[in-house]
Amino acid sequence: MIPFSILDLSPIAEGSTPSISFRNTLDLAQHAERWGYQRYWLAEHHGMPGIASAATAVVMAHVAGGTSTIRVGAGGIMLPNHAPLVIAEQFGTLEALFPGRIDLGLGRAPGSDQTTARALRRNLDSDADAFPQDVLELQDYLSDTPRQRVLAVPGKGAKVPLWILGSSTFGAQLAAHMGLPFAFASHFAPQMMMQAIDLYRGNFQPSAQLAKPHVMLGFNVFAADSDEEAHYRATSMQQAFVNLRSGRPARLPPPQAGYLQSLGPQERALIDSVLSCSAIGAAPTVQRQLQEFIARTGADELMITSQIHDHGQRLRSYEITAEVRQALTRAQAGL
Repeated sequence: MIPFSILDLSPIAEGSTPSISFRNTLDLAQHAERWGYQRYWLAEHHGMPGIASAATAVVMAHVAGGTSTIRVGAGGIMLPNHAPLVIAEQFGTLEALFPGRIDLGLGRAPGSDQTTARALRRNLDSDADAFPQDVLELQDYLSDTPRQRVLAVPGKGAKVPLWILGSSTFGAQLAAHMGLPFAFASHFAPQMMMQAIDLYRGNFQPSAQLAKPHVMLGFNVFAADSDEEAHYRATSMQQAFVNLRSGRPARLPPPQAGYLQSLGPQERALIDSVLSCSAIGAAPTVQRQLQEFIARTGADELMITSQIHDHGQRLRSYEITAEVRQALTRAQAGL
């Protein structure tokens, strides 16, 4: 069975604080390590009241320092916000502190609105078309023999594995051309998923980092002890998406009974589209939906995200998902 990993935004729930979010993040990572998840990624977002992982490398150090075997990564660093040298130094430092456990996923979007992007002040005239060149520059800083006169210290020779993230065919083309693993954001932007997968696999060129294509797909799981409870828990994420797309980003709201039924047709269509790559239910339901998704996409790895308001229920969702993976592994082995 393919590996399952975790994407965590360190959600700030209504009635909570960033401090509590970071404690919950480490607690989830420690459980995930015991449950057999492959890697634990955190995402860079700015100016979002419900997301605490803006200083992504700092939160990664918090997680890696409290775990021992699980890979810890950025899913991802939004490279237009940063000078490649700064990222090389940050991730060279992380790799020196936690050897062999650090991943670096790179995104082309700013991870914020344009006003916030300008406030980050890397370059007020930054161009997303510079992303491929920035990736090459960063890759060079992390190599054994950088071509540039400026050295990343720490960073030189760190060889932190790079991933290209995307929600369109642009990232797929770049990852294929550079011979890097590709992570697609199907957990919130599934519309071009199959096209991007086919393009990446069809054009992949082997590299020193990767001999054959590796596709990791984002996937939402809201698992609980009953289908009814799982659908109730999922309404926190559904509310968050509607709020975000309506220009009202907020902290992760508590679940709301009958939420979907209260929506108009336009909002319901948004939810159905944006969260179409999701499994919601008790273990048997989640197992069936995961199995169908893996068979349809041929994913090499799944990046599971579970935005649930209550931390205990969020842990339970990931625990059930790990148990489902074990069941799928046994079924695949014919046991």
